Amino acid sequence: MRTTVEITDEQRSKLVEAAARRGEKGFSTIVQEALDHYFESESARRERVERALATFGSLSPDAADRLEKHVRKLRRSWR
Repeated sequence: MRTTVEITDEQRSKLVEAAARRGEKGFSTIVQEALDHYFESESARRERVERALATFGSLSPDAADRLEKHVRKLRRSWR
């Protein structure tokens, strides 16, 4: 499908160079690959967030307090 996308001159130049290195006339394949990569990354990020949110409330209040204290202690030692 053809569509119009606004990109900078620098981005276009880099796309043309990358396509030339690959022996391709245009840069559509590179843009398609970049979009696929972006959508896969976003999907994986959403899954990680959903898994993290699903753990909410899974620790007892005492365990959560101990974990928080331990994390704070570790963070102080990183500096």
